[in-house]
Amino acid sequence: MEKNTEWESDREIAADYESEMDSYGSNSDSDLEKAQYAQRKSSARFQRKNATSAYSSSSRETSGSHQHLLSSSPNKRKSTFYFYKVPPRVVRYMNWALLSTMVIIAVCLIRASYVSSRQVEMGTVEKSAPKPPPWEVFPFLKRYHGGIRTLISKKANTPEYPHDPQQALKNTSVPKQEAKPLPKSVPFDPYTRAGDEYVEKHECFLDTANTIKIPRVHYYPGTVNGFPEAVMGSHEVLDLRDDICFERFGRLGPYGYGYSVNRGGTGAGLHGDREGADDLWTGSESTTEVDYSVVEWVKVQAACATKNAGRFRPIEKPGDNLFLDLHTNGEQASQEDIVKGEPSTLEDDSTVGKKVSEIPEAPINQMVAESEIVPTNLTLLPRTAILVRTWWDFHYTIEDIIYLRSLIAELSLLSGGEFAVHFLVHVRDDNVPIWADKKIYNRILENALPAEFRGMGTLWSERQMGLIYGGIQESFFRDLPVHGVYRSTFMPVQYFSHQHPEYDFVWNWEMDVRYTGHWYYFFDRIRDWTKAQPRKGLWERNGRFYIPSVHGSWEDFKQMVRVQTEMGIDSPNNVWSGLKAPSGNSNPGSRTAQAKSDKSIWGPEPPPDVLMNQNDVKPPTSYEKDKYEWGVGEEADLITFNPLFDPDGTTWFFTEDLTGYNTTTSLPPRRAAITTTSRLSKRLLTLMHRETVLKRHTMFSEMWPASVSLHHGLKAVYAPHPMYIDRDWPPSYLAAVMNGGRNGASGGARTSVYGGREHNFKGTTWFYDAGFAPNLWRRWLGMKVDNDGGEREEVAGEGRMCLPGVLLHPVKGVELVVEGGKRVSEEDGKGERRGEGKDGT
Repeated sequence: MEKNTEWESDREIAADYESEMDSYGSNSDSDLEKAQYAQRKSSARFQRKNATSAYSSSSRETSGSHQHLLSSSPNKRKSTFYFYKVPPRVVRYMNWALLSTMVIIAVCLIRASYVSSRQVEMGTVEKSAPKPPPWEVFPFLKRYHGGIRTLISKKANTPEYPHDPQQALKNTSVPKQEAKPLPKSVPFDPYTRAGDEYVEKHECFLDTANTIKIPRVHYYPGTVNGFPEAVMGSHEVLDLRDDICFERFGRLGPYGYGYSVNRGGTGAGLHGDREGADDLWTGSESTTEVDYSVVEWVKVQAACATKNAGRFRPIEKPGDNLFLDLHTNGEQASQEDIVKGEPSTLEDDSTVGKKVSEIPEAPINQMVAESEIVPTNLTLLPRTAILVRTWWDFHYTIEDIIYLRSLIAELSLLSGGEFAVHFLVHVRDDNVPIWADKKIYNRILENALPAEFRGMGTLWSERQMGLIYGGIQESFFRDLPVHGVYRSTFMPVQYFSHQHPEYDFVWNWEMDVRYTGHWYYFFDRIRDWTKAQPRKGLWERNGRFYIPSVHGSWEDFKQMVRVQTEMGIDSPNNVWSGLKAPSGNSNPGSRTAQAKSDKSIWGPEPPPDVLMNQNDVKPPTSYEKDKYEWGVGEEADLITFNPLFDPDGTTWFFTEDLTGYNTTTSLPPRRAAITTTSRLSKRLLTLMHRETVLKRHTMFSEMWPASVSLHHGLKAVYAPHPMYIDRDWPPSYLAAVMNGGRNGASGGARTSVYGGREHNFKGTTWFYDAGFAPNLWRRWLGMKVDNDGGEREEVAGEGRMCLPGVLLHPVKGVELVVEGGKRVSEEDGKGERRGEGKDGT
């Protein structure tokens, strides 16, 4: 009942309020006072009805008359609403956290900026993966792996490569033909130093009793159908035969390959296609299989040299000095008698090529083999040492041993002592005093070589070179010591030549070089061709790859190089040629200063601080008057198998690795050849030795011999041996890449192939990291490579591979399957050998 009464009261108040508002809106200004009074009355009633009481809704509720007359107005301001107030302590913590975060971000940004700038400065900025080089899209060539069942004559062969770029590959496969019996393989005899001009050669044997004959290498006439041509270099230019080929049994069989251990062989090569493999042991000129377990190479090589001593100039025997002498094993006295010689002088006192009557006499008691009487109208031959670079803990596989046997037999024994194979063994522990104790020296040397080669080595160490060539400024270029084997490969070679002047030439040879042809034949042709080269334009030709399919004949190539040198070429590589004014021109902006031509090298090109008064070779006439006559018939002081390029301006890593030279104004003139496999004359090695000792000069290994030859006017020659490539490169593009330097040369500009573009050599057969060379050698041996080749493919297909003479580098760690199915590493319990670097040491 109370609720109904209250509701009715509210309705009454609302009605009164509406009526007041209506009257307020309808009345005129004269009724304003009444309206205000009515509003106050209505508001009072509203306040009374809504007044709160502790006893509301009760019968005891009193009337509103007790309210004070001055009660608060109904328009009183309402109180403001506040959120939760954060305590001051928390606010302080939050401020500290925010400030710390800002400081950390600032430090990280500063650190990132510093690291980035250092990376840019050091050249170690990580870049996105570059695009693959263009040559990776070229298709692979297939006919390198053709078999001997497809042999045809050289004239009838259509090579798979090179071909017209507008046409697809030809002759990539040969239709299967009816099986025909192979023709008999033929013995290969390249030894031509005979007749009335030379002293008679005495036959050498594999034993001192002269009973074991040396087996001969065999070959097959013809070439594999579709076999590609050499892309760089040429057989024809070097007078090397390319109308014959060698398969593995005829090439390596004479040295223990292809027959069992029980018969004295290696036990390797008893698998795969063996048709005709025994031809070298049958026939009228054949020999029996050799038991190499009884051969002592040091003795038979010394006996052969003694027997044929009359073919060479007489030598004297100096005394022994353990500290200074890089000597052979002291117990092998017979070998010491052959390798000792008199100290050399800088003058060219070699009697090589002279008649016997022109040689000054020497005391009879100092001669080797003085009992032999030599006619005075015969020509003497040079003595040449083959220094095989190895180290004291090198692991020799069966394949390595076969390779070394072929070197000694073909170069030393069958030649009648023209070459002497010697091991230059690197002792990689500098704390071993090999120069101070003869017992230590002999013990290390005995353990460093396989039993059959003991006594043929010479030890050396980097600390020993530091003692001999002291005073050289240490720069630690690329964190490598200046006396180390990587930067100064030729230091032990220089000193070896200084202690053994009887050798007119020294080949610096590596353990990872292979040749599918005959060693002596290759070396002899290289020597004859380099000897016949004239000096005019020689350095310019040396700096370029010869590509027959682009350059034409060798005579065309010579004239092209002459024009490029004298006139220059329009090429982006010559954009900055105007910055270098020719010598004597004081106006760099003149027309002459901006010429693109190069100065032809004619005579010595010495830097200001070169070692003077060394009887440098001077040209007999001017460059213009010479008719390509100077240098013809002169032995080359340096022979390389890669171009002698100008490193100046290229991105090659070691172009500034110079020690001891004055480089404040400019760098000295330089040349370099990749890989240190090369032949050096005694004259060149003597100059290198004296420059290092007297002037404290040296350079990076691949730059040192060529640069010394340039400074002193010696004859250096790049021999363009045949090089093959594994993909179908367009020949013109290949020529542009390989000779992409200044004026068509391989060096002299940032666009040179040497440096950042050396990946282009991956598919070739000769470079310090060529990938095609070891693959081709393994396939030739009948091994499976990248799931191709192997015994099953040979037997079911065209037979085993047959290759012309190809020089390969690098070939490392080849493990042949031996008798019983074991590998070499399993048989002796040793791990696979490891290579060290470019020079194989």
